Amino acid sequence: MADFAAVVPMLIVTLAGVAAMLAEAFRDPGERMPIGGLGVIGLLGAGVASVLLWGRGASSFEVIRADDFALFVNVILVMAGVLTIVFSADVVEREELPSGEYYALTLFAIAGMMLMAAAVDLLVLFLGLEVLSLSVYVLTGIRRSSVAGTEGAFKYFLLGAFSSAFFLYGIAFAFVVSGGTDIARLGQAVASQGEAGSGLVWVSLGLLLVGFGFKVAAVPFHSWAPDAYEGAPAVVTGFMSTGVKVAAFAALVRVVTTAFDAVHASWAPGVWAIAIATMVLGSTVGLAQTNLKRMLAYSSIAHAGYLLVGVVVATPMATAAVLFYLVAYVLTNLGAFGIIASLGTRDRANDSLEDVVGLGSSRPASAALLTVLLLSLGGFPPTAGFIGKWYLFSAAVQEGYVGLAIVGVLTSVVSVFYYLRVVVKMYMTPESSAPMLGSAPAGATLAAVAATVVGVLLLGILPARLIALATESISAIF
Repeated sequence: MADFAAVVPMLIVTLAGVAAMLAEAFRDPGERMPIGGLGVIGLLGAGVASVLLWGRGASSFEVIRADDFALFVNVILVMAGVLTIVFSADVVEREELPSGEYYALTLFAIAGMMLMAAAVDLLVLFLGLEVLSLSVYVLTGIRRSSVAGTEGAFKYFLLGAFSSAFFLYGIAFAFVVSGGTDIARLGQAVASQGEAGSGLVWVSLGLLLVGFGFKVAAVPFHSWAPDAYEGAPAVVTGFMSTGVKVAAFAALVRVVTTAFDAVHASWAPGVWAIAIATMVLGSTVGLAQTNLKRMLAYSSIAHAGYLLVGVVVATPMATAAVLFYLVAYVLTNLGAFGIIASLGTRDRANDSLEDVVGLGSSRPASAALLTVLLLSLGGFPPTAGFIGKWYLFSAAVQEGYVGLAIVGVLTSVVSVFYYLRVVVKMYMTPESSAPMLGSAPAGATLAAVAATVVGVLLLGILPARLIALATESISAIF
């Protein structure tokens, strides 16, 4: 049974997804069944299993390792999954989405994410990537009557398949370099070739980075994000922008620190350029957006750039900062999308800037919560967004990447404009005509958003414990 210990968290999530499918199959037409509750139970069980495995260094089949780094990421994914399911309850009922299919796909996607974080073999990592990707492709277009959703899902699928081919070719070249697909074995082969590496090493790394770049929506692999984010239901958009990013960055950090650390000085300038381009494009193009989901899509691109700063620096401090930032980003972005999802009706998404005009008076609680979350995205103290950027940019400065940190700070300042524009619309813009919003958000939705706000503020004021846990967890890969 010891061989199965490392896969227990993802196995529990997978079984919960199967249970959701079976519940849908046996549900009578029109019968209300708490299928989402099955998902929450499964996710909480996976979270408990991850906590119990902490410090044990469990390994399964020599290709999956539940080290503390993977377990830390598991807990983040559990948090993202629970919040997504809570926010989805009203949306699934309002838009008559197939609940069993919806919750099962969400859970299967999370299982794929966990597999990506724990994989120590490139082929297993690719397997997790595909399980995640196929689930999210379907979730993006799950509103079959939505033209925008179908278009976004189609673009996401085509570009995703293209990037998967690049990633698979990268694995093939890695096999040529090391004679296997084990990440540690690849690291030993790369190190044996010296700091300059070889042509095959650079081809392998370049192709792998294309696959990762697509998943994190880094420039120039970002073009799918705005359309997919706009077309998908708001809760799915929030899930895509957080869970996928967590899994992709966890896998990217493990690969570059384990397999390509010996040639860090050679690949860092290339990722440095990608990080700057991603921060600049995400922050500037977002200024022109009037749709909230497209605006947050470009915000997500910019945040991918900030996280790439930690990848460039690639020190224990920077990697711990990446994990802290991911926690803050999941709480902040999912909370914001939870509010946006609550504004919609069956016939209208209500996700434009004009749709939040006067929200401060019509729904003061929702407006107040959204304001705090937007300030965290902008990096205002005393929020977790500010502390996360502080840790990332401090790590960059300590390693001599001063220019990278300066660009990060300047683009953060630019992005503040489009976050504050939403606040101005909610509180300071006269209502020419009241937007036709949906019914007031359910108590569970407001409570979940309030919990994210409390988390954002707590991490902004008392970040030491979480950063200590993050630092302890990354010792497994350094």
